[in-house]
Amino acid sequence: MVKFETQIRVRYADTDQMGYVYYGNYAAYYEIARVESLRSLGLTYKELEEQGVMMPVLENFSKYHAPATYDELLTVRTIIKEKPGVRITFDYEIYNESDKLIHEGKTLLVFVDMKSGRPCRQPEVMAKLLNPYFD
Repeated sequence: MVKFETQIRVRYADTDQMGYVYYGNYAAYYEIARVESLRSLGLTYKELEEQGVMMPVLENFSKYHAPATYDELLTVRTIIKEKPGVRITFDYEIYNESDKLIHEGKTLLVFVDMKSGRPCRQPEVMAKLLNPYFD
């Protein structure tokens, strides 16, 4: 299992008329956390794309427990619970400044060969970085 934490400050532009983070912005928070978690392992999305692999999102799930508000510093915990194959699942837990769990989410992505447009196995460089967490 892989766990990584990143922090995101809620911008005014992220909030709705009620002063809460607009529900659609959680997907952007997932992306930030996902990209930074891979970067922390030593691999960037840009490098994957340069190797001819993209990772489109197939599914996106959100569960709201409590609102996040303007200027809060959120902690997003990204978790990879299972060894990737053709698909990779990222789980997310978002905590507010009081360390209260306010949101849970999940995204399912697929590895796609950019030349053929077909699903493919995870790139070897990614497997080398992730395998030690699952052996």
